[in-house]
Amino acid sequence: MLLKPHTPKNISVELLSSLDEIDAKQWNALADGTPVLSHEFLSALEHSGSVGQGTGWSPFPLVVKQHNQLIGAMPMYLKSHSYGEYVFDWAWAEAYQRSGLNYYPKLLSAIPFSPITSARLLAKDDYVKSLMVGAIEDAVRQHKLSSAHVLFPGDACAAQFEAAGWLKRTGVQFRWHNKKYANFEEFLATLSHDKRKKIHQERRKIQHMGVTYKWIKGTEITTNDWDFFYQCYANTYHEHHSTPYLTRAFFTEIGNTMPNNVLLMVAQTDNRPIASTLNIYNETTLYGRYWGAVEFISGLHFELCYYQAQQFCIAENIEYFEGGAQGEHKLARGFEPRPTCSYHNIAHPDFKLAIQQFLLREQAAIAAYVSELEERAPFKSA
Repeated sequence: MLLKPHTPKNISVELLSSLDEIDAKQWNALADGTPVLSHEFLSALEHSGSVGQGTGWSPFPLVVKQHNQLIGAMPMYLKSHSYGEYVFDWAWAEAYQRSGLNYYPKLLSAIPFSPITSARLLAKDDYVKSLMVGAIEDAVRQHKLSSAHVLFPGDACAAQFEAAGWLKRTGVQFRWHNKKYANFEEFLATLSHDKRKKIHQERRKIQHMGVTYKWIKGTEITTNDWDFFYQCYANTYHEHHSTPYLTRAFFTEIGNTMPNNVLLMVAQTDNRPIASTLNIYNETTLYGRYWGAVEFISGLHFELCYYQAQQFCIAENIEYFEGGAQGEHKLARGFEPRPTCSYHNIAHPDFKLAIQQFLLREQAAIAAYVSELEERAPFKSA
């Protein structure tokens, strides 16, 4: 779909129907090393059927080209629901429905099923970034869509969305900062006595049950390892009476195409695997993603998903561990609150005003919540 914003003659802006239409090297050059933004990760979602026909996620990547060279790009999807986004707008959709209007389909820029803050306007030039924002607005108008949404963008694109008058929604997540700790005990020494004592107790309890752990990097992950992980992953959804978003084929593909960014951690007893978690990482950041177990052991989730991941970051000199959505329990384990945001372009003027008023009230509540979290910081007093 060729869009026609006001552009120089040698620049084209287009919505495509698949990442396979885009040169992987050119895309990755703009993605700047972020694993979940890579052509390999996003195309694996398409190839595996995790997004695409029948999923409610129709790929429509936005590209800007100059002399057939990619100079701007955005991961974009046409959505027929709001599942798998982690920025909840169900109430907005219900309000549209009560008014006899259609909220879906809507345009969305996000990493499917991943509440990870990263770049969304993939471009080196601010003009190209502004061009993409305008192109999204044109697409909403041309196709009479209710809205467009950009979830968990990095700070580098804030100016373009705010200048265009998009509504900003704030949130909070938890991130752990590896401050060049020599080992896990050095990190624990920064926590208050009661927090440090509780973590020691949790770890000793599981250790006494004979639980051991394996860190398996992508190049070493076998088919059996992936099969067991997927059993755990699917079990988490089944326990919540839900269906897994990601297919088994997705994990095989990222294991093959981006092995240097994939880490499985497996818990076992008597050499029998009982739980597993998947992490995506690069040189600076580890992203905790999916977890599950086939046997319940109290506290095992904290050990496998947090303490083992923190130890891995220390061992590999990785600075940040992104813990993902939700979870005040992360605070007691050394994670710190940090703001997140999303931007929203609402076509209907009355709904835009109503949503804007809602977001102002929500923003005040989020600010109060963050202040409360900071007062409960787990670290020793200075």
